[in-house]
Amino acid sequence: MILNELAGRLRQQREKLGLKQLDVANALQVSPQAVSKWERGENAPDISALVPLAKLLDVSTDWLLGYQHSGPNVFEATVLFSDIAGFARESAGMSPTEIADWLNGHFHQVTEAVLRYDGVPVKYLGDAFLCFFAGPDHRRRAVEAALHAKRVVPRDPRFRLSLGLNSGDLYLGAIGHPDYARPDILGDAVNLAARTEMWAGRNTESGVAVTESVVEGLGASVEKGRPQSVELKGRDEPVTLYELLVP
Repeated sequence: MILNELAGRLRQQREKLGLKQLDVANALQVSPQAVSKWERGENAPDISALVPLAKLLDVSTDWLLGYQHSGPNVFEATVLFSDIAGFARESAGMSPTEIADWLNGHFHQVTEAVLRYDGVPVKYLGDAFLCFFAGPDHRRRAVEAALHAKRVVPRDPRFRLSLGLNSGDLYLGAIGHPDYARPDILGDAVNLAARTEMWAGRNTESGVAVTESVVEGLGASVEKGRPQSVELKGRDEPVTLYELLVP
């Protein structure tokens, strides 16, 4: 798909400028066959040819590659937010060391599930965990990571893992005082993922819920419940959520 889109952009701009494939080949000192393969989506220009090609076609390399700039450090991704229902109450009788040991074991398993599907861990907040998935199939990979986490984390009647997923634009960058800043992700996509997790923990049997923005990119490959229109705190309009069924 990416090669086909690149091919279309190359052909469109070349024809707009009235250039032939041979003209492009001669200007870049590559073979006409190479240019033909680029425009048929069979191959992509070598990275060393991208800048000269962009200059020749009077476009940016971002345009050639199909990158739509949304602002500094802003990109589309799927956010996964996890939490442990009942942890504050049940951990009240544990020592600080016991809490740390238990959380480290738990976070190790959840984080490994995320890394298995090329997710990016961001931070741990008490008993909560925040991460994101970007790039090709980020929705599918995030869902598979969430379902895998539910399968590998031991079931404990005291502590129930719940996860919320939402897709959208987010900001990635250092947040805080310059001397203490840490990478973080911000945006409505993050907030809605957290609200979705809260709903999942209280209203679903599986403990996993996703927004409509996640479902739109999944097709029929994932088992899910019926759509539910839900009023969430901090939202002016109802949000459509789905429970994911854990195999």
